[in-house]
Amino acid sequence: MEKIVIIPTYNERENISNILHAIFNLNQDFHVLVIDDGSPDGTASIVKELQAKYSGMLFLEERKGKLGLGTAYIHGFKWSIAKGYRFIFEMDADFSHNPNDLQRLYDACKTGGADVAIGSRYVKGGGTVNWPWDRIALSKGGSFYTRLITWMPVRDTTAGFVCYKKEVLEAINLDGIRFLGYAFQIEMKFASWKLGFKIKEVPIIFEDRKFGVSKMHKGIVKEGILGVLKLRWESLFKDYHSRMKNTEGEEAAA
Repeated sequence: MEKIVIIPTYNERENISNILHAIFNLNQDFHVLVIDDGSPDGTASIVKELQAKYSGMLFLEERKGKLGLGTAYIHGFKWSIAKGYRFIFEMDADFSHNPNDLQRLYDACKTGGADVAIGSRYVKGGGTVNWPWDRIALSKGGSFYTRLITWMPVRDTTAGFVCYKKEVLEAINLDGIRFLGYAFQIEMKFASWKLGFKIKEVPIIFEDRKFGVSKMHKGIVKEGILGVLKLRWESLFKDYHSRMKNTEGEEAAA
């Protein structure tokens, strides 16, 4: 068990079957963990039906209520670490992230020297397709703002297509991650960088969803703006490194 892709879902019945088939048809030994937040459209039921076909490769964790992207991924990180996976991926269900790029992120971590590989829209070779101008402006502006405030050397700071080595997620105090939405992706990258891990951006083409409804809203954007300021403040005037470092493993080994 080496590679697992975590896909959080809420009302993704139009996409979930196709994205799962696309991942497994790569024949690259990717396992998938779907974390569904009580989708009323029956997303979880579709996953359950497919588990018979992809036995031992497809897993489902159901949660009651819409608890947020960040908590879904943290739940998935802990689950994946406990199961012994070495490379743990974040990915959307709506094909905005191309499954064919999974192997490139894996290679960046497996043999390319990266601890964290980011599917990046904003490095050479990356880009977006079918995105409205206001979303492009918001995304690019958000990444520029984040780099300006935090000094983090990452161009696509809000990217949600990521591969982490297990050691990175074990080193981070996941319970110390405070943000649930837009700022969650920023804080995970920031914590990884502050703890000294090597981050590499892999160019991808991001395509806007064809089916379903975007989960972006004003509250998420506000969390991102204020969250970045809070991250920078804490890293300057508080011992952010100590707060974000997971010491439980070290204590157990002592």
